[in-house]
Amino acid sequence: MTITKTEIEGLLILEPRVFKDDRGLFFESFNEKLFEAEAGNIRFVQDNQSVSKKGVLRGLHFQNPPHAQGKLVRVAKGSVIDVAVDIRRDSPTYGKHVAVELSAENNKQFWIPAGFAHGFVALEDDTIFCYKCTDYYAPECEGSLLWNDETLKIDWGIETPLVSPKDEVAPTFTNFETSF
Repeated sequence: MTITKTEIEGLLILEPRVFKDDRGLFFESFNEKLFEAEAGNIRFVQDNQSVSKKGVLRGLHFQNPPHAQGKLVRVAKGSVIDVAVDIRRDSPTYGKHVAVELSAENNKQFWIPAGFAHGFVALEDDTIFCYKCTDYYAPECEGSLLWNDETLKIDWGIETPLVSPKDEVAPTFTNFETSF
């Protein structure tokens, strides 16, 4: 597995070695020893999975302390543009983001530690998105940012995504509250 640091401290891209032959393929999707060498001692407590139609945009979501979540995300079927926005107020990259294409074809994974808002847009029908979380879902700690906030300048690669009513009215970057 290759683990690459991004231009924002803490965000990592993981690329497994994929072994293909006439029977199909195999890859190691997680290796705690390799992951901890780059990300530190991380404990995952919950796995989640969603299925989305092409054009569905989910995010930008986060959980505030004391139930802040780190997420290790990947795509089992289809493809997405995955985005993480730095919401750590004292960070030199506060308000900046990294976007990564994740797909069943490239098998890339994206590590998003606590202190980032996260979202993705499905590029194909029936996209299966999987993620490991470092804390349990806690609705009282949830927060969000408006997915199309002009301040953030995120290129989602899609004109009119399908967004939940809740995500459509999320706070703008200049008006949101975070405890990071």
